[in-house]
Formats: sequence, C-alpha cells, structure tokens
Amino acid sequence: MPSRHQSVRDYIEARQTGDSERCKEIVAQVRARYDTRTTDGSELRELLEANMAHPLAQR
Repeated sequence: MPSRHQSVRDYIEARQTGDSERCKEIVAQVRARYDTRTTDGSELRELLEANMAHPLAQR
C-alpha cells in the first residue's frame, strides 16, 4: 500500500536508487517536522517502516 506521505514515497525512491544523501535530507526534514509537532508522527513511523522494508541500493 503506497504511503499517503509524499516524503515517504520520495524516501523509498531514493533508497531504491541508492541516493543516501537524499535519504538523509528527507529524514532530516521529517524529523524537523516531528520535532516541531507539524506532523502527527505517522509520517515518521512510515519512514521507519520504509527504512526497514527497502534496502539501500548500491550505485
């Protein structure tokens, strides 16, 4: 089931292409939103699930 969060979809795409720098950027952005409570935590949870489910591809 695709994520309802664009950031998670972008993160999965970055993982699949092996773009570790983009992954780090997305994590930082989502973390900042969580830390300032501009997201309810579901985005961060889905990001963690995507991290476990999608290995970082080799470039």
